[in-house]
Amino acid sequence: MAGWFRRLLHKHKPSSVESSLNTSCSASSSPSSSSAESSGSSPSMSLARSVRLSPVSVVDISASGSARWAKSYDVCICHSEVDLELVEELVSYLEGQPESFRCFLQLRDATPGSAVVTELCDAVQNSHCWVMLITPGFLQDPWCKYQMHQALAEAPMANGRTIPVLKDVDRKDYPRELRNLYYIYMALKEKSFRQIRDTIVRYLQDLCRSSGSGTE
Repeated sequence: MAGWFRRLLHKHKPSSVESSLNTSCSASSSPSSSSAESSGSSPSMSLARSVRLSPVSVVDISASGSARWAKSYDVCICHSEVDLELVEELVSYLEGQPESFRCFLQLRDATPGSAVVTELCDAVQNSHCWVMLITPGFLQDPWCKYQMHQALAEAPMANGRTIPVLKDVDRKDYPRELRNLYYIYMALKEKSFRQIRDTIVRYLQDLCRSSGSGTE
């Protein structure tokens, strides 16, 4: 009887040791779980919170002191008189944009009584960009070709200032002087207008950015 009782006591010892081990393990694991709960997020969520996208640097071309205001016009439209209606639509579109582009339209903005050559040269020199609306009328107009050559002389490098726009003209008739420049083919008027607008914005942003970095 006494031997059986001793054996019974001996069997209960491992359980007591096991319970103490379980208690110690749970006690040691509780700080990590409580710290995870206190953080309120998983490691992946914490990493996602720590990553912040840097804002894209956008140049305000309309800011006071911007290099944009160094010239009287943002864009000069070089065109034939037979394309005046289309050009007036383009000018209306550009001037109605949030940037309020300043457009030189020869029949509207040229000084009465001034020499044609003088006006064409001044329009080129006083504008940041030049849109060349290349149509059959443009190719037959000597004044259009003269202004095109003036623009190329002003900025011979393809830096975005000269914007050729091709309409109703075969590619084989594209002026040889402009063949080192990409052109906008006007199939859909609205799309072409947006492309012209985006090209002007891109040039002015680059101009203002380089001007700003040069003064720092």
